[in-house]
Order: sequence, then structure tokens, then C-alpha cells
Amino acid sequence: MTSRQLTRPALGLLTVLFGYFTLPMAMTGTSVALPEIGRDLDASGAALQWVVTGYVLAASSVMLVAGSLGDLFGRRAVYAGGVGLYAAGTLASAAGQSIAVLDIARTVAGVGAAAVMTVGVTILATMYEGAARARVFALVGTIAGIGIAIGPTLSGALVGLFGWRASFLVFGLAGVLILLLTRLIPESRAEARPKVDRPGVVSFVAGLALLMFGLTQGAGAGWGALSVLGPMAAGVVLLVVFVAVERRGDHPVLDLSLIRDRLFSGWLFAAMSIVLGSTGVLVFLPTYLQGTGGLTAGDAGVLMLLMTVPVFALPTVGGLLVARGLPARYLAVTALLLSAVGNFSLALTLAPDAGPARLALPLLLIGAGSGLGLGQIDAQALGSVAAERMGMASGLLSTGRSVAGTLVLTGFGAALTTLVESGTGDRARADLVVTGRGPEVAGEFTSAWQSLLGGVGVALLLAAVLAGRLLRPRTDEAVPEPGRKQKPEQERQPEQESEPAEVSG
Repeated sequence: MTSRQLTRPALGLLTVLFGYFTLPMAMTGTSVALPEIGRDLDASGAALQWVVTGYVLAASSVMLVAGSLGDLFGRRAVYAGGVGLYAAGTLASAAGQSIAVLDIARTVAGVGAAAVMTVGVTILATMYEGAARARVFALVGTIAGIGIAIGPTLSGALVGLFGWRASFLVFGLAGVLILLLTRLIPESRAEARPKVDRPGVVSFVAGLALLMFGLTQGAGAGWGALSVLGPMAAGVVLLVVFVAVERRGDHPVLDLSLIRDRLFSGWLFAAMSIVLGSTGVLVFLPTYLQGTGGLTAGDAGVLMLLMTVPVFALPTVGGLLVARGLPARYLAVTALLLSAVGNFSLALTLAPDAGPARLALPLLLIGAGSGLGLGQIDAQALGSVAAERMGMASGLLSTGRSVAGTLVLTGFGAALTTLVESGTGDRARADLVVTGRGPEVAGEFTSAWQSLLGGVGVALLLAAVLAGRLLRPRTDEAVPEPGRKQKPEQERQPEQESEPAEVSG
């Protein structure tokens, strides 16, 4: 990195943080707008849910590749390209006149978001080291938490005052501003620039996209339909090809030794499991509150603050606890347990007439589970790999989260629809209920929610046990960085490393 690039690290940091503020806010806010979008564009079922699912699926498919391409061609360049795609897709969403156009635009925005969320982490990891890096990652978690927290409230207010298009317009213009600011980010890339792993890139992106597309279509078309089984089978075949290519290639887009590393895999598993505890509630509960509880979009967004405010407040607390000697694995296990208890308690208290007083504790617990591990999981995971593989590791973390998010969105929506259908005997009616347009079967809808939340709670308890085992400190295992002995977890605290730049926070 040249001296000229080092003159503006704070401005580059602020630019990346603005991206981590805006994109999570736009993602969580979209769910509040779904009922209004459905009414305006006469959409329901899978087509309407694709507004959220298509975005997450596209991001899932591209994140791993985006991280590796940033290592090769320059992280700022790939980041800027991602911001441009995100802004274009979001502005096109605001102008969409049909659900098909909106779904396509959201998918494009998801591709761009993959680069922003993945490469942004790598940019910061290369700008800062040691204690400064730990503080920066805690700051990232806090900023992202603020975006997550106010996204539903801001979007609810915009939808209520100006209509659903206004929310996309505001976030699209924010993307344009970020694009203009990317010139403040210092450029960096891996020291060695091997050839692009084209077979790996193509087989991974196509394979994951086809597999996830098939899964998202299963609830609507039926799991035995050719339109579901065909893409899923093709996706599995391509992913098998991907693994074979990566094993034999001398410049893989994914070094499979990352997955074989127990400690890194443990952090990856913890990150994916925390997504399970919060995503379904964050995306689908606003629709329940509007369609069954009778709230407006603005009121539903305000109520969701109970869940999202802890995501804003707790990343910094987690960072302080780890800095003061708390093993980070305890933080991850605690986060999963909090989320499990929150899901169980929400299952017991959820009802059409449930107000903030009844929903407060469950939503606060789920939000605390999400916030406590936010930022620290990435910091610990990236700290366990060699510097030249940070982009790859960051891409794999982001991909894991997004794949988990897509599976949760697909599974949660499909399960709600199936459970409501079993109570009403009418598939079309169940689709309308789940998308907030059929309040007349509130009892069946509430029972479906309660059953599903209980299942999520059980899964989170099991995940906490497994994460605790995977995240035990290394003893005599192989380490990812050749020629360097990995220190035990307590010895690898950030304050023992060098610190080229000071960051407050």
C-alpha cells in the first residue's frame, strides 16, 4: 500500500461503514413493504416472496467468488462494481411496474450486495491489524446493527407516507452516494495474482444458484415437480464438479483446507446457525403483524425495534468482553442459547392481539442472540486464517450466512404455508394469509407460527452444543498458515498484535 493511500484511511473506513449501514437497513426494511407491494402489483405466494428470496439467493451465489476476485483484481475495484450493481438494481426496483420486473431488479441488486458485504470486510481486515482490527470489526457490527434496527421502522414510515417505491428509491440513491465515495478507499489485492479459476467460478455460481432456485420453487410447484427436481439435480452435479475442480486446481477459488480446519468451520457453523434464529422472524413477523394483528406498516416497523435494537447495542459489548479475556467461543454459544430461548418464548406469547408488552421479551432475546455474535464471529474466523486467504475466508463466511438465510426464508415460508393449508384445506387461501392478505384465518396462522418457532428453538439448542465442541481451542491440529504455529484462543487476543492505525469506538 502506498503512502498516498495511507493518508485517508479514516475516510475509507467511513465509506465502507456507510455500506454496512445502508445494505442491512434496506434488507430488513423490504419485508415491511411486502404486503403493500402485493396489493399494488396483485402478487402473492412465491412471486411476492421472491422480492426478498431472489435478493438473498443472488447474494449467496456470488459472495464466495466476489471475495476471491477482490483478492485477485483489487478489492476497491470489485467493491465499487458491486455498489454500482446494487444501486442500479435498487433504483430499477423503485420503478418496476410488475412483480416480474421487481423480482429481476432485486436479483441484480443482490449480486451487487454480495460484493459490497464480502469485499468490505476484507478491505477493513487489510487496513487494520491487531487491537485496531478488533475495534473496527466491533464497529462494523454496531453499524450493521443500527441499520438492521432502523430498517423496518424507516421503511414502514416511507411506505406509510409515500408508498413502497419510496423505500427502494431512498436506498438506491444511498447506493449512488456510496459509489461516489469509493475512490476514498485504498486499493489492495493479494501479493500473488494467480490465474482466475474460471471452471471453479462457473461451476460454483451456477451450481449453487440452480440448487437454491429449485429449493425456493418447491413450496409452490411441489417437491416432485420437474421444475424443482431438475434445477436441484443440475445444481448438485455442478457442485460436485466444483469440488473436483478445486481439489485438482493450483489456483482454486476456494481452498478446501479452509473447510477442513475445525476452528474456522466452527465459526462458519456458528454464523450460519445464528441466522436460523432471527431471519424467519425478521422477515415474516411484520407480515403477520399487519395481516393478522391489524397493524399498519409503520406500526409493525416500530414494534420490530424490540428485536433490532439489541443488534445495534450488543456487538460492542461482545467485543469488550472478548478483549477482556472472555473466550470468544463462549460468546457464540451464549448467542445461540439466547436465540433459542427467544424463539421458544415467542411461540408461547404470539397471538393476533399480542402487543409490545407481550412480545418484548421474546423479541429482545432473539435480537440479543443476533447482536452478541455480530462482528466478533467474523473477527475470530478471519483471525484464524493466513492473510493471503482473508478474501476467500470472508467470501465463504458471507456465502454460508446467505445460504443459511435463503434456506431459512424458503423453509420458513413453505412451512407456514403448508401448516396453514393443513388447517384450511385451501392452498390459494394459505398463500394469501402468509403474505398478509387473509386475516380471516388468524387462528390457523398463529398455530402455524407457534409450531415453527418451537422447531427453530430445538434446532438452536442442538446448534449451541455442536458449536461449543467445534470451537474448542486447537491443540496439535494443523494450522492454516504454513510455517506458523497457531496460538491457543486466549493467547490470540488482538492486543498482542501490531497496530498500524488507531481507531476509536
